[in-house]
Amino acid sequence: MTGGRKLLGHVALLLPPFGWLTVFYLGSLFILLLSAFWQVDSMSGEMIHEWTLDNFRVLVTDETYRIIAERTIGIAALVTVTDIILAWPLAYVIARKVGPRMKLFLLVLVALPLWSSMLARIYAWRLILGHDGVLNWFLRSAGLPEQSFAFTNVALWIVFTYLWLPFMLMPLISAIERIPASLLDAAGDMGATPFQTFRTVIFPLAIPGMAAGSVFTFAVTLGEYVTPMLVGGAGSEFIGNVVYSNVGVSGNIPFAAAFSMILLVVIGAYMLVARRFGAFDGA
Repeated sequence: MTGGRKLLGHVALLLPPFGWLTVFYLGSLFILLLSAFWQVDSMSGEMIHEWTLDNFRVLVTDETYRIIAERTIGIAALVTVTDIILAWPLAYVIARKVGPRMKLFLLVLVALPLWSSMLARIYAWRLILGHDGVLNWFLRSAGLPEQSFAFTNVALWIVFTYLWLPFMLMPLISAIERIPASLLDAAGDMGATPFQTFRTVIFPLAIPGMAAGSVFTFAVTLGEYVTPMLVGGAGSEFIGNVVYSNVGVSGNIPFAAAFSMILLVVIGAYMLVARRFGAFDGA
């Protein structure tokens, strides 16, 4: 009797969040998938609830949308790799080379940009990379040629790398901290150089942390549309921008849903790969 009451208590406790997840999250994904097979009447603008593959056919045959998808996935992958490279030195120093007070201070510095508005940080980079921005002022003062990164894919890469770097740093720091010091001592006792210790001990054991951080950086970059609007140029559209314009401007929700399915498929495949590398292993 007591066991039955305990089970009912657990069910009552879990039912509201799981019900919310099922109805509002999984339900919305199901409706998204369903609407991708509908279409909009070109004359009346009304949605036609008839099964068709026309939206997916346009995505496959139209080179413009293929280029946008390749650009989105390519920049997301590049940002992820760049964040991994930039995060390693700082993560290693925070996890292994400083005392508790300095570690806390550096962690606060890492998290500090997250306390400000994302839009404020994006506009700050527009001021830095603009033609008359801080970077060109510094280059002119140093007698160096000016740059023209503003409103290009290079600017997108720089801003995205900056925005999501903390999300790569945090799991990587945690992964490095979990490596037992005894393993590093054993490698040193066996005559391994610092680089050999890093290559054969530290790096392999930190792969789950890199995989977890990459899920954040890759997935968030993949679904972005605000940053390309503010920092990118005419050839910097992401999948999110096409979805936004089709929902908010042209009202072609089925086509937007079909293009969104590419994001879901790519993110789902990436998460499966990241899972094989331990991204979702318990801390």
